[in-house]
This record gives sequence, C-alpha cells and structure tokens, in this order.
Amino acid sequence: MDMAASDLMARFYTLLWPMLRISALLVAAPIFSLRALNLRTRIVLAMSLTWLVYPMHTWPEIDPLSPGGLLEIVNQLMIGLLMGLMLQVVTAAIVVAGQSIANAIGLSMATMIDPNMGNVPVISQFLLVMGTLIFVGLGGHALLLNLVVESFNSLPIGSNLMGEAAWKQLVAWSSMLFLGALLTAMPVMVALLFINIGLGVATRAAPSLNIFSVGFPAMVFAGFAVLILALPSIGARIQWLWMQGFFQVRSLVGLT
Repeated sequence: MDMAASDLMARFYTLLWPMLRISALLVAAPIFSLRALNLRTRIVLAMSLTWLVYPMHTWPEIDPLSPGGLLEIVNQLMIGLLMGLMLQVVTAAIVVAGQSIANAIGLSMATMIDPNMGNVPVISQFLLVMGTLIFVGLGGHALLLNLVVESFNSLPIGSNLMGEAAWKQLVAWSSMLFLGALLTAMPVMVALLFINIGLGVATRAAPSLNIFSVGFPAMVFAGFAVLILALPSIGARIQWLWMQGFFQVRSLVGLT
C-alpha cells in the first residue's frame, strides 16, 4: 500500500510540471482565454493535453514544496504566460486599430452612449470577431498547442526562461501593438483624412454652409463605405500579425 501511494505521488509530481505550463498558456492565450470557455472546460482541456504529452518525454521528479520546486512552479507558469502574452499583443493591436477607425469616422461618442459595449468601440468589436475568425481559419489554435508541445523539447523542465533576452524580446515585440494598429487602420484613416480636407475646402469656399450638420453624417457614411472597401486589406494585415505573433512565440521558446 505504501509503494502504491509513493508511486502515485511520484506520478503526480511528474504530471504537475507539464500541466502548469499548459494551464498557464490556456489562461493567457487568445481564444482559450475567452469567457465563453469556462474554467471547467480549461481544466479538462489542460488535463487532456497533459495526458497526451506525458508519454512523449521523461519528466523529472521535483518536490513542489521544496525551494527548487517552488521556483520551478513559477518558471513553468511564466513560460506559459509569456507564450500567451506574445499573442495577446496582436489582439491589443486589433483593438487599438478599431478605436482609431471609430474615432476617425466619428463613432467615439458611441462608447459613452451605449452601455452594453463598455469602453470598446463597435468597430473594435467587429475587428476582434474578424481577427478571431482569421485565427481559427489559420488553424491558430492547433499551431499554438503544437508550439507548447514542442516547447518541452527546446525548454525542458528545469530550463529558465526568465532571462534578460526573453524580457527584451517581449518589450520589443510589444511595440507591434502600435505599429500593427497603424498598419491595420491606415487605409481607412488616410481616406477619411482626404475627405476631411475636402470638407474643409468646402467650408472655406462656402462659409454660410453649416458644415457640422452636413459633415458628420457624410463622414459616417463615407467611413463605413471605405471600411467595407478596405476589409480585404485589413484581413490580410490581421493575418500577417497573427503569423508574426507565432514566429515570435517560436523564437521565444527557442524553436527557430
């Protein structure tokens, strides 16, 4: 009976380490961190993935209550969280792009009037749905799970990721939040800039024209028209951002 209990504890100690990394990834990664995926589903998914990964490697037995074990718990959680945060930068870039487009069109007031949407403009919600569909269409969920499985080869249990190079890469990649948003929103913002210039010229030519009563509906109508025409380029840019995010995750865990 004592042998069975010791074997059970040894098996638990070896199952703990891959489950910590996978669970942290599911908490921070896009799609898997959505509220629609409740806690029970994440736990079942993490346990299933751990059970599938377990026979593929030889796992060390480390007491999680020892100082080295506590440090390793933090290390595994940080590896999973950093992998997820790398891709969350793309999600943040999509939100900022939607906010920029909404402000250019004139829909910034909608965030104050509509209490259901909160502080995220409706254009950002639309682009987030679009980005999620592109992520699933690319097989991003499968690519992400494949990356976490391969990370146990490049970063086995006991390897430390919390070094200066990892943090430098995370900070450098975070600049894509603004650059990606600019590249995504640029077609709509440039077109609306020229429309604003045209309205300014019309106001200068006819000062008696009430530009505020005419220009606001015109900007909203023109903004949605330009947005519809720019959707293919916006979709291609979002796809490029997701692929860059996966490349960054691969580089982070040493798979390049």
